[in-house]
Amino acid sequence: MGTPLPKLTLDDYLRWENEQPDKHEFHRGEVFAMVGGRRVHGRVVANLTAALISALRGSPCQVFSESMKVQPADDTILYPDLFVTCDATDLRTDMIFRAPKLVVEVLSPGTQAYDRSLKFALYRQLASLQEYALVDPDTCRIEVFRIGADGLWVLHDMSERDALTLASVGCDITMADVFDGVEPAEPT
Repeated sequence: MGTPLPKLTLDDYLRWENEQPDKHEFHRGEVFAMVGGRRVHGRVVANLTAALISALRGSPCQVFSESMKVQPADDTILYPDLFVTCDATDLRTDMIFRAPKLVVEVLSPGTQAYDRSLKFALYRQLASLQEYALVDPDTCRIEVFRIGADGLWVLHDMSERDALTLASVGCDITMADVFDGVEPAEPT
């Protein structure tokens, strides 16, 4: 039996992570490797990023995707598939964002349970977060959670609509644009 790895501090993790070729998330001293993305995952992230960049041009908000770190708590660093921040401090940071208003995760079979449970719970620690969207490229379904005036998160199922509405950034993206280029994978 191997010796357990010592828990890292946030500073140790950041020094180590910045030297790694692959991405790793960090939570309470532990490091978790990110799985490689599939074609449909990358396609949806690219489609959403392009649509949001276009929609937000000229606004005080910016879109970031996949390789940017978000820190929802002192002991946690996550890599959202994409997010939007309008926070002046975030827009000056070089490495770690702390105030996104929208986070989007594109689901995969291996990460779906994590994205729906623990990862969503971690993101909810962000006072700035107004919307959390889960996009499933395999079923072309989209669920958007929005925080209400009462502080409760409410599910808005966009799956049967013609457009994805992201109220936090005042943006509608047609489902055809979200899932453009997403065809079933060839059997392996």
